[in-house]
Amino acid sequence: MNYLEEYYNSRDEDSRLLSRHGQVEYLTTMKYIRESLAGLPDPEILEIGAGTGRYSVTLAKEGLRVTAVELIAHNLDVLRAKLDGSEPITVMQGNALDLSALPDGFFDLTMLLGPMYHLYTREEQLQALREAVRVTKPGGHILAAYCMNEPTVVQYVFRMNHLHEVMELKMLTPDWHCISEPKDLFQLMRTEDIASLDAELPVERRKLVATDGATNFMRESIDAMDDETFGKWVDYHFAVCERQDLIGASHHTLDILRKL
Repeated sequence: MNYLEEYYNSRDEDSRLLSRHGQVEYLTTMKYIRESLAGLPDPEILEIGAGTGRYSVTLAKEGLRVTAVELIAHNLDVLRAKLDGSEPITVMQGNALDLSALPDGFFDLTMLLGPMYHLYTREEQLQALREAVRVTKPGGHILAAYCMNEPTVVQYVFRMNHLHEVMELKMLTPDWHCISEPKDLFQLMRTEDIASLDAELPVERRKLVATDGATNFMRESIDAMDDETFGKWVDYHFAVCERQDLIGASHHTLDILRKL
């Protein structure tokens, strides 16, 4: 069992996205999924790294045709348990780096809402993105989610007092970019890293969005909000989540691309 399997076998990812603070990321991602599908009467949707199906199952239960590809067997079991057999969804085990079972130029919307978190070399990152672009129709959208560097430096390194540990392990570059390996589970990016990947692909960026913004810096306060206050927080977040001066401070971002 590798580090990733061990992590997700013991992880309740649904609970994270269903928590009040996790709902901000989920609601924001769904907002831009729907925006990407606007005007398409019968879209074909692919989610690569579908996890336990928080997005794929939701869309399929709305009657949208979805193909869900997931690497981790435990996650597939959880995803399939949510289905009653009536949903127009195809579920398969697969790797974001090799989608050879899927045809070229077939999907209107291709989503990588988790794989880019766990790819640690530029070569792997580009391979996953190239595969996603390959299977997407010209003019279709690719949505790729990333974990960001600066919130980890602020919270984990300084607020949680791991500075000496990460320095001893040589986990920081001189310009404070976190260095990750598979055992660390998450690859952390800066906005310029994402832009550099995009520049290698036949795509144009439509938007780069902060999917949780300041939410995870104050998750205890968010989780304690009443419904009215939380609704206002989401309204505020939606109003500022596309502001490029704030993107790098978000724990998660969503890169919205259109295939040329």
